[in-house]
Amino acid sequence: MSTPESPPDAPSGVPARMDARAWGVLFVLCGAIFLEGVDIAMLNVALPAIRADLGLSTGMLSGVVSAYVLGYGGFMLLGGRAADLLGRRRMFLFWLAVFVLFSGLGGLATEGWMLLLARFMTGVAAAFMAPAGLSLITTGFPEGPLRDRALLVYAGVASAGFSLGLVAGGLLTAIGWRWVFFAPVVLATVILLLAIPLIKDTGTPVRARGGFDLAGTITVTGAMLLLVYGVVRLEHPGRGAALTAVTFAAGLALLAAFAVIERRSSAPLVRPGILRNGSLVRANAAAGLLAAGFFGFQFLATLYLQELRGWSTVETGLALLVVSIDAVLAPTVTPRLVRRFGTARVIFGGFVLATAGYALFLPVGPDTVYAAMFPTVLLIGLAFALVYGPVTIAATEGVAEEEQGLAGGLLYTAFQFGAAIGISAVTAVQVAALAGSGTAADGFASIRTAALVPVVASVLGGAVIAFGLRTRGRTGTAPAPTTTPEVTGAVR
Repeated sequence: MSTPESPPDAPSGVPARMDARAWGVLFVLCGAIFLEGVDIAMLNVALPAIRADLGLSTGMLSGVVSAYVLGYGGFMLLGGRAADLLGRRRMFLFWLAVFVLFSGLGGLATEGWMLLLARFMTGVAAAFMAPAGLSLITTGFPEGPLRDRALLVYAGVASAGFSLGLVAGGLLTAIGWRWVFFAPVVLATVILLLAIPLIKDTGTPVRARGGFDLAGTITVTGAMLLLVYGVVRLEHPGRGAALTAVTFAAGLALLAAFAVIERRSSAPLVRPGILRNGSLVRANAAAGLLAAGFFGFQFLATLYLQELRGWSTVETGLALLVVSIDAVLAPTVTPRLVRRFGTARVIFGGFVLATAGYALFLPVGPDTVYAAMFPTVLLIGLAFALVYGPVTIAATEGVAEEEQGLAGGLLYTAFQFGAAIGISAVTAVQVAALAGSGTAADGFASIRTAALVPVVASVLGGAVIAFGLRTRGRTGTAPAPTTTPEVTGAVR
């Protein structure tokens, strides 16, 4: 097989290797996805300081986190399709500017409602920006080794943002929590100034025959908002179970209405046929389960180290820092494994490592030393290197160029839902296991019980990928791509 530097089928006008401009484009797009990850992680670390300074109630503080999740998860699918319909470069630059504006507003907030607005709009901005950035890569680099390399670098930087953000958040919070908002403003402004001259549009926006699918847009956005809100409410199972059930029911009803509208629409927002791509569906399911396990574990590990063991935010961030080994391995080791074994086998191996890592965390107690926890964190970092990038490849491979934004929106929607479900599940299990007891022993026991959730999520992720391997083994061939995308623009 050819090397990433020499793809045999690179279209005319696209460099056969990663030249300086291509690296510049990739640097900018990686910076944007790193910004998203680090922004989320830093805010989570700073929440106690924000609460103390502004005098926020528990409900308001929880709302600050949920507002971002609502904006991100609720508009991600629309954001992905908007990149295809309105232009990837235009969407990326515009919503990056919106991100700068509202992150700055968060840093200037003096009231809880200002933080809620800032985090909701920051989430909406990320929902449009992230799939636009991903589709700029998948349409700007030729499908094959060169694109795979770019995606693996992109995925490694993205996951590094989540782990490095914990350390950066602790350090910035020690200076002042407002810097948790101002630092992303500085980084995003630099990225924006570099992106304007570097990034070129990758093709002409799709022209929707029959007009824009307004009914589909309204129903799917409403459905996503309601379903994400329902998942967030699961974190507190005892608070208004009836309202949570109604929220889910309304969200599912809107989702069913959306499915009917798309089948009848002459210009559907989401072409129903794209969901017949088995590889894409399995990749999205795997992405959601990866996120459920990782974010559920990160929540539990933070709770365990800070509240039960008394570690500082900086110490906690440093303890989890080794997860960012993915940023080194994803662009160096993972491409070789993918070329040798294929994406499905590499992803399956990653889920095996993740399952082992989470299982090693199950016996934690009041006297567990960090050396005993280190294998868990290391295995999770290795697992991310083997799963996140290859899943991104599988979720976008073989998808037509005019639907690459949609493919990115589907992937990030799955990832966001997985993260929300993972955190909600471990919270619900931990609260149920604690059962109102305030003793330290029961606190450690509840953590161990809730730690089963990431184990189960990883086992399910491995099973999803194993099913795909069995299917391909029976047929003897991989599914044929739906179309071969024409590559233009971004890396010229």
